[in-house]
Amino acid sequence: MPDQVQPKTTQRLSEVVIRFAGDSGDGMQLTGDRFTQESAVFGNDLVTLPNFPAEIRAPQGTLPGVSSFQVHIADHQVLTPGDAPDVLVAMNPAALRANLGDLPKGAVVIVDTHDFTARNLAKAGYAENPLAGAEGQPDPLADYRVHPVDLTGITVAAVAEYGLSRKDAARAKNMFALGLVSWMYGRPTEPTIGFLERRFAKAPEIRDANIAAFKAGWAFGETTESFASSYEIAPAPMPAGVYRNITGNLALAYGIVAAGVRSGLPVFLGSYPITPASDILHELAKHKSMGVTTFQAEDEIAGIGAALGASYAGALGVTTTSGPGIALKSEAIGLAVMTELPLLVVDVQRGGPSTGLPTKTEQADLLQAMYGRNGEAPVPIIAPASPGDCFHAALEAARIAITYRTPVMLLSDGYLANGSEPWSIPEIADLPAIRPGFARAETSGEGSEGSEAFAPYARDPETLARPWALPGTPGLEHRIGGLEKADGTGNISYDPANHDLMVRTRAAKVARIAESLPPLEVDDPADPAGRGARVLVVGWGSTYGPIGAAVRSARADGHQVARVHLRHLNPFPRDLGDILRRYDKILVPEMNLGQLSRLLRAEYLVDAVGYNVVRGLPIASAELADAIATLVKEIS
Repeated sequence: MPDQVQPKTTQRLSEVVIRFAGDSGDGMQLTGDRFTQESAVFGNDLVTLPNFPAEIRAPQGTLPGVSSFQVHIADHQVLTPGDAPDVLVAMNPAALRANLGDLPKGAVVIVDTHDFTARNLAKAGYAENPLAGAEGQPDPLADYRVHPVDLTGITVAAVAEYGLSRKDAARAKNMFALGLVSWMYGRPTEPTIGFLERRFAKAPEIRDANIAAFKAGWAFGETTESFASSYEIAPAPMPAGVYRNITGNLALAYGIVAAGVRSGLPVFLGSYPITPASDILHELAKHKSMGVTTFQAEDEIAGIGAALGASYAGALGVTTTSGPGIALKSEAIGLAVMTELPLLVVDVQRGGPSTGLPTKTEQADLLQAMYGRNGEAPVPIIAPASPGDCFHAALEAARIAITYRTPVMLLSDGYLANGSEPWSIPEIADLPAIRPGFARAETSGEGSEGSEAFAPYARDPETLARPWALPGTPGLEHRIGGLEKADGTGNISYDPANHDLMVRTRAAKVARIAESLPPLEVDDPADPAGRGARVLVVGWGSTYGPIGAAVRSARADGHQVARVHLRHLNPFPRDLGDILRRYDKILVPEMNLGQLSRLLRAEYLVDAVGYNVVRGLPIASAELADAIATLVKEIS
């Protein structure tokens, strides 16, 4: 009697972390993005982590050339892309070797066996084929559930009817892998098929081959005996609204557009392309209909110079860059401080110093943003907490720049820029209005009998901002430039007392911003006896997700811990000092060697303990949870 085929089963999961890995030319970023979009349409909460080499085409088959995309999907709120993948899809030996150390025991490993040749194994550093196992040697894959599949060979056979070369046919293997994993986790197929139809509309053979490969991967999972189960992850409950999946760079670009709309100002972006900020330039270039002008300058200095000139002319001037570009722009930022003009300076931080790790994340530019200029030149600093929060951070930075007539530094980073999450699309009418309040010619009285001349450095009593006078307006003529200004008149002044006054006034203006900030929200659930936590975790920027996950885990283990997250890093919120002094210990996790902790120590004389990681990757929440638990035990 023939063997009976066992029916497939479906298991219910609450979450899963999946990583797609292969050569930088294998389409892993596209594969991960499509799986993410499928999951967003399905309604799962999610966070992603793209990870790719700095080279456009890194050495094929080598460990430095491995590109990966990790996505964490769940039926509940998730805060990080996950510390370790539950599923690894490896397209070659290098992808397997580069990622194997990150896997927990019992993880699922789907391996494309096609490229496990002697040459490729050697390039990846394997003396023996790990799929075959060496006699007398421990099996390196014994701890995992391994599914060796000739993804390339099956793909080539599946698309043979479309007349592609073997090389082009093999390039569809990422769609086969996507189809297989989409079947495993019950993802909807229509979004990906529709995407392929649009993307390759002008190349019908490529379009049909990729769709065929995607469907073949789905059918393979459904029919092969190798995969006995599929998995179901229910949609996550979310507040009512219209959602889309969004990356940090895209959200930031939309926030800049919204700032132009809510202020009534045209937006001018002067920018020089640099990883990982270039996508903001690419996106804003699409929105001329929204009053956005983009200028790809010849260098970083020209980019900020043009943006500052646009601000002088009455536009919302914006410049985008990363850490190396900020170093080049520092003199012009000082000029914006001296001329007291609105300017939005976006720093999408990356690993440094110098060229450093261009495609990896870090948040080591805080002290550069705080002090990286000659003279006393304070500027406000804003940091978004998540990809979607980049939208609101851009709006807030624009509000401060326009209201207080100052350059504002916005510190995003590579993790936020390229990562994505579901984002609730706001109504424009619900966004805060921003009022430029240009100086009016008729209020100056210039030329009227007995009237006083226009005073370009007179101060608003509430904000200490000077008037924003559009050039060419009769009666508002005034001096502008980098030399020190006389109080009120704006004339060039070398008077020592005046310089002291102007330096202190510019600093006081930035400090005055704190009066417009809402109270900080402290997450400190008291126990039944009313005792709160004795340890406070303070974060900024993209550490929001890892800190949230770590605090959640520490509390689940019975540890009392509070948290607060800072968006405004200069000036600090008015109530921060009082909050810090309520706790016995302050833990400050950062992807640097302790920059915020230094500022907190200097400003508030508190014992801020740093938890510092600079690996080019987000902080692992499990490791941070252990550090929190250790600190709680020390003071108990």
